[in-house]
Amino acid sequence: MASPLLDLPGAVAGDGVDAAVAAHYGSFNGEQRTLVGGDGFVDLSHRDVIRVAGPDRLTWLHSLTTQHLTDLAPGTWTQTLVLSPQGHVEHALTGVDDGEAFTAHLEPGAGAAAIGFLDRMRFLMRVEVTDVTDELAVAWRNGRFDLVPRERLTEYAAAAGPACGLWAHEALRIERGEVRYGIDTDHRTIPNEVGAIPVAVHLDKGCYRGQETVARVHTLGRPPRRLTLLHLDGSENRLPPVGAEVRHGDKVVGRVGSSARHHELGPIGLGLVKRNVPLDATLEVDGMPVAQEVVVDPEVGLHVRPRLR
Repeated sequence: MASPLLDLPGAVAGDGVDAAVAAHYGSFNGEQRTLVGGDGFVDLSHRDVIRVAGPDRLTWLHSLTTQHLTDLAPGTWTQTLVLSPQGHVEHALTGVDDGEAFTAHLEPGAGAAAIGFLDRMRFLMRVEVTDVTDELAVAWRNGRFDLVPRERLTEYAAAAGPACGLWAHEALRIERGEVRYGIDTDHRTIPNEVGAIPVAVHLDKGCYRGQETVARVHTLGRPPRRLTLLHLDGSENRLPPVGAEVRHGDKVVGRVGSSARHHELGPIGLGLVKRNVPLDATLEVDGMPVAQEVVVDPEVGLHVRPRLR
């Protein structure tokens, strides 16, 4: 579903899963500075949107996901995850409740699988899960998400402008160390590896699927991998593909997720790297040298370890 905002002056479409929205509108560096200044908006209307309605929706979602949702106030945005029994991330939702329904957006194409899982878990709960991507579009403005009636997206753009492309949004997201699930993560990712505690994982709620792994790694161990901000060599005019190997010497020690050109930092990316890789080591990605900046501390579990006599 191509965005109508691709008809705006200077719009250049993205690629891959982001092809339905604008990568930029003529100047991705200028657009980054616009967003940093608190102005402009980003068209994220290619993201899937689902709605969970019914009187049991928050207690039901609370029991299934990693976030504490029973007391979620209307209008408060939150992130939550659905984990496998082994603690691996299966679904990632960013949503808000309006007092009658919880509406969440996900990566493009991820909605159907999430709805399928949720439908299988309804049992006798008074909930209804629907795909509302055709009705609602997602936008980003001034540090928060907006849900916009899709037929009013052009009207929204006229009021919220100037338009800033996805490349600008991605560069700033990567700088903040915020992952896109399914791009910066893989099927083995656990929340502890990507800084999801406490953003999307509440440690003081009741049981949920995969909780044992999250709690064990948080309290007794260290995550097997760590999210790392990668400063890519800027001498070559290219960015590594998603899934490219991260190497330390002759060993593969991780993978690259998303990457972008930052208006101040130059080319940067997010990588999942084995915990025991030295923090000061120069790595290699797609034939390019890469420096590291810590996002997730490799010793993240140590601060809660009991002192044994």
